[in-house]
Amino acid sequence: MFALFRKEINQLFSSVNGYLSVILFLVANGLFLLVFPDTNIFNNGYATLDTLFNLAPWIFLLLIPAATMRLFAEEWRSGTMELLLTRPLSEWQVIGGKYLSGIFLLVFALIPTVIYYFTIRSLAIAPSDVDTGAIAGSYIGLFLLGSVFTAIGLWASSVSSQSVAAFLIAVFTCYIIYTGFDALSSIPAFEGGPDYYLQLMGIKYHYQSISRGVIVVQDVIYFLSMDALFLYLAKLSLDKRKWE
Repeated sequence: MFALFRKEINQLFSSVNGYLSVILFLVANGLFLLVFPDTNIFNNGYATLDTLFNLAPWIFLLLIPAATMRLFAEEWRSGTMELLLTRPLSEWQVIGGKYLSGIFLLVFALIPTVIYYFTIRSLAIAPSDVDTGAIAGSYIGLFLLGSVFTAIGLWASSVSSQSVAAFLIAVFTCYIIYTGFDALSSIPAFEGGPDYYLQLMGIKYHYQSISRGVIVVQDVIYFLSMDALFLYLAKLSLDKRKWE
């Protein structure tokens, strides 16, 4: 599995795609945090990174599917998937190796953003003005959200041999799970009970909960369950296509 993980990382960063995904993520966040007057931290008046954590999920919604769309789709298109499955690796090991490569890219993109924390901390009147706990919780929430998007992208790539189709499937699914249930809960017909349970089904509710700086077991279980669900769906997709 780790040999496959290293292969995916080498392949990802041997082309411009991996670096481009990270650069676009950092540039987009940098523009909103440091340049655009309505959102930059200098004019905000508060020592927070709320702009980063509100914007990052939407950037991830596009960039993570773009980075993961080729993980299985390219293997199916080029005909190397059959060779990969004949090696002494179980399907779970294949899925795990590719999933870990996506997680590596996610962490690789998040690490440079820590500089924003030190920036607001140095600009604050007193270091205690910075809510470090909330920021740490937001980073954990953003990582968990990114892990779910990665699992969705992996699943989408397993169901199509066309990278563009896998990208579109992943973007649509990420969008529905992130904000679709939250939008449904605002429909008047669901008020008074069902709206709360609809919110619980979506990522946004749990992401915002962790972003308050309080790590609740139920929220972590939700994210891990979503990871497991889409990795399992990827396994079913591989099983189905293998016997077709």
